[in-house]
Amino acid sequence: MAAGTLSAQKLYSEKHIDYVKKLDSRKDELEYWLTEHLRLNGVYWGLTALHLLGCPDGLPREDAINFVLSCQRENGGFGAAPGHDAHMLYTVSAIQILVILDAVDELEKRGLGGKQKVGSFIAGLQDQNTGSFMGDEWGELDTRFLYGALNALSLLNLLDLVDVTKAIAYVQKCENLDGGYGICPGAESHAGQVFTCVGALAIAGRLDLVDKDRLGSWLSERQLDNGGLNGRPEKLEDACYSWWVGASLAMIDKLHWIDGSKLAAFILRCQDPEAGGFADRPGHAVDVFHTHFAVAGLSLLKFEGIDEVDPVYCMPKAIIRKIFSA
Repeated sequence: MAAGTLSAQKLYSEKHIDYVKKLDSRKDELEYWLTEHLRLNGVYWGLTALHLLGCPDGLPREDAINFVLSCQRENGGFGAAPGHDAHMLYTVSAIQILVILDAVDELEKRGLGGKQKVGSFIAGLQDQNTGSFMGDEWGELDTRFLYGALNALSLLNLLDLVDVTKAIAYVQKCENLDGGYGICPGAESHAGQVFTCVGALAIAGRLDLVDKDRLGSWLSERQLDNGGLNGRPEKLEDACYSWWVGASLAMIDKLHWIDGSKLAAFILRCQDPEAGGFADRPGHAVDVFHTHFAVAGLSLLKFEGIDEVDPVYCMPKAIIRKIFSA
């Protein structure tokens, strides 16, 4: 989609690149330390955004690798920051970062037990009765963790460590009458959970189980008059749903069911044209989470100047192609 089709709006790529590159230099700010529980996720969000914006070398490679490895725990999983407990979500981000940096072999060289130890940590979180996955040893179940498990294990070529068939059966139980998916069986449909469930099915090669027309209708109804997307009925629009809704539609070949031009225009209105970064909606404070998913949303729309993103893994498509063609 050419920027010229969006009136006078433009993408301030250089501002966004500069914003992401400077995030780690704000250690004298309270916000930096209050978000320590998101640190490893934040590196993934920033690194991926930089790649999609055409600046793959925006973060120092060795520093990023060293930080990832410093977050690994004795059980093979990764915490949000050094000293934090291991959790599925941070482990997935760790693997995604290492894959993007072509540094998975560092797990064998300097990691605690190599990629097999990481895979064992993830596999140990599968509930053998339901097929779902816990986030950590404390037992919370969530389809986010199921998707994350299949995501990371497939990137490590270790999917055989878990019962994929049982996991997919659990995903099917999370489907609702409206075509969407919830956090667990019986929970209301939510666009974020739709992404995790459809993404898990895509990784397992079972998109044939999705009622694409019914789900596509529910997802397309998430677009509001201002062009933005919400996560469920009667909620406000949010730039991050450009990804959760958009990627889900892309995986079932229904992305054309929403107005891409109106969505792109909404995303661009969420930019800070002076300091860089994207917010959840126009006029709000920017953050790296929304910056990442806004850029990824524009990538789904094939916006000019942004590299192609993989809708299943939310990573640069060129890297995913390389991983699975090896």
